[in-house]
Amino acid sequence: MSTKALAKGCLAPGPVPEGTIRLYSMKYCPYAQRTRLVLEAKGIKHETININLLDKPDWFFEKNPLGLVPVLETSSNQLIYESPITCEFLDESYPERRLLLADPYEKARQKMLWEHFSKVIGFIFKIVTARKSSEDTSKLEEEFQSKLGYFEQHLAEAKTRFFGGDSVTMTDYMLWPWFERLDALSLTKFLDLNPALRTWTQAMLQDAAVKATINETQAYKRFFELYMQHSPEACE
Repeated sequence: MSTKALAKGCLAPGPVPEGTIRLYSMKYCPYAQRTRLVLEAKGIKHETININLLDKPDWFFEKNPLGLVPVLETSSNQLIYESPITCEFLDESYPERRLLLADPYEKARQKMLWEHFSKVIGFIFKIVTARKSSEDTSKLEEEFQSKLGYFEQHLAEAKTRFFGGDSVTMTDYMLWPWFERLDALSLTKFLDLNPALRTWTQAMLQDAAVKATINETQAYKRFFELYMQHSPEACE
């Protein structure tokens, strides 16, 4: 794993070794963490190259024209990007310990949850940005709580520890990175309002892949502070 995030002017890494898959990541990026969680959960041999997303190397756009992480690169020079797509690619390419449910309908239900959650993510950053500007966030917080209520209800009605049953599945990993950051963003009060989600987060903290990819709250706080200043040091 590259310890320093590669920035503009850094040379591109060489070919991906046979029998390994490469992940282009950024250690504080929640979308890239989705892919890291799946790699860890499935025990896939991989190497990680961190990219400075605020000072990207020119060659990185050859890996992903959008300039975003995560990106997977195989030893056959195949490139896969966008977090849900990378995660599904890994699940299908390495079939040991499947994370997506086998039943087509249940798999579709999982993916619909991902789509619902994509509407939640924006509220987190809207609240943080509004607070930074000393704006009233009460309306945003009401909407955020309303969106979270959908997931609270899902867990409460299913009466399962996780979103796909009594063991961790892909949906848990797709949602987890944002819940890991709630403390750093001073949003943990929403877990108090959603007891099923609070219980789920406590269970997720015991998962081996979560333990392998988690960052300290203080590290996230430093990242968010520097990121809001558009400082390239945020990604280090």
